[in-house]
Amino acid sequence: MRAMLAGAFFVFAALTAPAAELPLFDAHLHYSHDAWDSVPTAQAIAMLRKAGVRRALVSSSNDDGNQRLYAEAPDLIVPSLRPYRSRGDISTWVRDDAIIAYLEPRLKKYRYAALGEFHLYGADADLPVPRRMVQLAQQYGLYLHAHSDVDAVERLFRQDPAARILWAHSGFERPAEVRAMLVKHKNLWCDLAFRTDHVAGGKANPEWRALFIEFPDRFLLGTDTYVPERWHYVGEHANWARAWLGELPRDAAERIAWRNGEALFGNMLARNP
Repeated sequence: MRAMLAGAFFVFAALTAPAAELPLFDAHLHYSHDAWDSVPTAQAIAMLRKAGVRRALVSSSNDDGNQRLYAEAPDLIVPSLRPYRSRGDISTWVRDDAIIAYLEPRLKKYRYAALGEFHLYGADADLPVPRRMVQLAQQYGLYLHAHSDVDAVERLFRQDPAARILWAHSGFERPAEVRAMLVKHKNLWCDLAFRTDHVAGGKANPEWRALFIEFPDRFLLGTDTYVPERWHYVGEHANWARAWLGELPRDAAERIAWRNGEALFGNMLARNP
């Protein structure tokens, strides 16, 4: 009931907010072990609320940071389980069988909306550890938050054609390539974290603007606090995002700002374990 009421309030607040005050869903945040001391949990939550972030998809290395944030603000934090026990796992996790032994108990103990963000490229997607992770996502009904090239995304969909993938940074691809992937894969969404190339002079550049209007339900915002210092950028990024979103048609702006994130992840933690 509390989750339903929180969701209803979130929708009402967004419907009544002018463009400059659009609520935001931040779909790409990290709160890893090196952030806990420099940005205490209560401060991180306060930063998000001050920036007008009403809900955020968060992962951490290791997952304890996630659980700290969620315990502090379950109305705000949507946890995603990252396959990293520390930052050192980023380049080795795909060949480390111990990763699965790390993921499986946490999936049984806690609730998540996604697996990731994980870094995965090319043929590595077909290695046993990533394959098992895809199976776990299928078993638990989770999204895959993939920092991947086109090849790896294609391989993930071949493993599970029904997979739901949030493509981190839109693959750092150009609009034409992003469009081709969105046309091909109906269960693919793109976050815009750590990208500025879609904006010029405070407005979405023409190629990206056309893409946002054609696929308004397939993009999400993200700050990407991959280092602790970027937590202090949350408010600035929110204001920047509202500025260029304000130049889009209202429906597209609202979808990218918060509606898409809420539609994908808003009620996932309210389900039964």
